[in-house]
Amino acid sequence: MSTAQRASTADAGTRPSRFHAVAWRWHFYAGLYVVPFLLMLALTGAVMVFFTGFQTRLGFTVPVVPQAVVLPVSAQAKAVLELRSQGQLIEYIAPRAPDQASWFVVQRDGLTEAVAVDPHTAQVLQLVDKENTVFAWAERIHGTLLIGDVGDRLIEIAAGFAIVMIVTGLYLWWPRGGTRWAQVLMPDLRLKGRLWWRSLHASVGFWLSAVLFVFLLTGLSWTGVWGAQFAQPWGTFPAAKWDAVPQSDATHATLNTAGQKEVPWGLEQTPLPASGSAAGVVGVPEGQPVNLDTVAALAKQLGFQGQHHIQLPQSDTGVFTISADTMSGDLKNPTQDRTVHVDRYTGRVIAEAAFADYALVARGMAVGIALHQGDLGVWNAALNLLFCAATMFLCVSGIVMWWKRRPARSWRLVAPPVPHKLPLWKGGALVMCGVALAFPLSGAVLLAVLLLDWLVSCSLSLRERLGLS
Repeated sequence: MSTAQRASTADAGTRPSRFHAVAWRWHFYAGLYVVPFLLMLALTGAVMVFFTGFQTRLGFTVPVVPQAVVLPVSAQAKAVLELRSQGQLIEYIAPRAPDQASWFVVQRDGLTEAVAVDPHTAQVLQLVDKENTVFAWAERIHGTLLIGDVGDRLIEIAAGFAIVMIVTGLYLWWPRGGTRWAQVLMPDLRLKGRLWWRSLHASVGFWLSAVLFVFLLTGLSWTGVWGAQFAQPWGTFPAAKWDAVPQSDATHATLNTAGQKEVPWGLEQTPLPASGSAAGVVGVPEGQPVNLDTVAALAKQLGFQGQHHIQLPQSDTGVFTISADTMSGDLKNPTQDRTVHVDRYTGRVIAEAAFADYALVARGMAVGIALHQGDLGVWNAALNLLFCAATMFLCVSGIVMWWKRRPARSWRLVAPPVPHKLPLWKGGALVMCGVALAFPLSGAVLLAVLLLDWLVSCSLSLRERLGLS
């Protein structure tokens, strides 16, 4: 059967199997909900990848003229605090290269600012409101639609339904009945009209399905129900590994500053260690003060190079936290992720977590999220931009096919018809439920839709028997 014949058969409503018709119907209805969200995710994702892969999450790269002398971190911080005298210093971000600026994060009057400083002259070069960067706005839309938990839940449902779309799409176009792999893997550009769109939609979707699944799964890891309540607790680094180290009531998630997710996924729910004990090993040499300069020197001694973060203690039991990871854009290799905590009083290294210490789930997510964000290098960012464009094409081509399929001057949905005498209906419903129930929120909604579809089907069947249709 050729691609054109296959598509024509679909239009006529006769599928190779009745379950094929059910899959088509579910693919259509899932698309009604998913397409607007998928378009939004692809567009905002492309914006975020541009800054992650080609600039910085705080905006365009701030260049400096390299010099032989680099001023102490405290001298650079002093210039920031002179400009923001009422500000509280939160974080220092070391420059990625000698020709780039240092960054300091300061909080004042409810505002979180990132300040770029020339590390050679301590001149303040730029101030950025962290919550109002292009990246921060794109990230908020990407995660919550700017409506908080409600938006998060709507996106989580859409991601679950998108997985249903992947499964049904693969079933619809998996070669069978004389169809060859070449007809699926390569679009038939000789076709015209809706059949041309259909062939291209199927081929692009088939190639994209595995990548889209990985993106959806890693994206779901941040959601409020499946991510925060199911997946993340399984993959969270256990603080019990830090023997005899006192723990704080705060978690690592509190180290995320406004406008960005910077803490690795597998550490967010892990309690922070607390300062004020004799735990740990020697870090800052005894007899030296424990301050930003000595902790910065310790970071270099521990092997931190290029861009890395030093977060300052914000309470009496707070710690200095030195970190470099792909989550915050410091590294291009997630297997080198590393977080070190230093007691603010003794300067001792009291806790450390590296990629090798993560649980298996956290390791998988560290790699998956890095791929998702385009953190692995320019090649990764470029491929992600191509992926975003392809995803937008799938959405647009789906809309075009519906537009061309609908009757002239009609705005009815024109859903694929329910096949008559369908013995596999229960099996089809079971498959769809099995896919969606892996993600509880999506599963609950899908069950409601299945029930509604069953009631509608029963109603139509009853009307036919009574001769009312």
